[in-house]
Amino acid sequence: MIEIINNSHDPYFNLALEEYAVINLPETQNYFILWQNQPTVVVGRNQNTIEEINAPHIEEHDIKVVRRMSGGGAVYHDYGNLNFTFVVNENRDFTNFTKFTRPVIKALNRIGIQAENNGRNDITIDGRKFSGNAQFKYKQRLMHHGTILFNSRLEDMVQALNPSTEKITSKGIKSVRSRVTNISEHLSSPLTIEEFKKILTVEVLHEEKDNAAYTLSDYDLKMVNDSKNDKYSTWDWIYGASPAYNVKKTGNFDWGNIDIRLEVKHGLIKSCRIYGDYFSAHDITELERGLIGTRYSESEIKKRLAELELQRFLPQTDEHKLTQLICS
Repeated sequence: MIEIINNSHDPYFNLALEEYAVINLPETQNYFILWQNQPTVVVGRNQNTIEEINAPHIEEHDIKVVRRMSGGGAVYHDYGNLNFTFVVNENRDFTNFTKFTRPVIKALNRIGIQAENNGRNDITIDGRKFSGNAQFKYKQRLMHHGTILFNSRLEDMVQALNPSTEKITSKGIKSVRSRVTNISEHLSSPLTIEEFKKILTVEVLHEEKDNAAYTLSDYDLKMVNDSKNDKYSTWDWIYGASPAYNVKKTGNFDWGNIDIRLEVKHGLIKSCRIYGDYFSAHDITELERGLIGTRYSESEIKKRLAELELQRFLPQTDEHKLTQLICS
């Protein structure tokens, strides 16, 4: 097992590094990475980013958003969260999460905390989740990665994520906060996240006979940074790679009621219909057609409404108010 040393807190770099490791590094070796992100929401490969994040809070607090290669749900990272990654040859271990979570559970046992695998991809303490796990398979290589809430700001996590009401109700609980916990809440004596990283690393490498540390070369760094710039930090990947979805927004104003229906594909508005009992000063179909092809983002929609001279159609409102309705 080779430990890849990665001290970056850049989420776009870190996700690009994982993909680089599973696709490009020699298949004769297994790799292990411990890493941390600055405040970030990481969405699953098949998720609709817009539905998973609290966009106003994200923007206000400069929280990054990135899409990963693996499936599963959206997670929140900050400096109090530790991430671990294994890259190995696939040996019928896809969806075998226990093999990779075992070292985490053993590391916690060493500091007096009892944890267990719970459900499809979680590790819990007293029934409360502190680690979520996901996997990505590329040819005969498997990447397994997971989160570890050590002393994360859980209130920030709750604000940044936008979980569906159905998901919360189905579990019979009132809030995300009641379902999760930090390791720090269960410590019998003080321990820093850096100290825990060392304990976990020892536990992981203890199970392997041949261990070494790998420092990324200049070539590695160039390749990872190219992937970061060309893919992971781009709007096309973060938002445009979302599956097609429909948007319905309704608003009641003193000038009338409005019902806006959008079809969004690859992050772009593909169709638009605007219904309601409002009075339009111009043919509303021109406004509908004008929005087609616009990115479904607050800044782009607001810009496009200004270009279309929104008040020619709806003189009682402005671009800011209508954009807020569409993107709320």
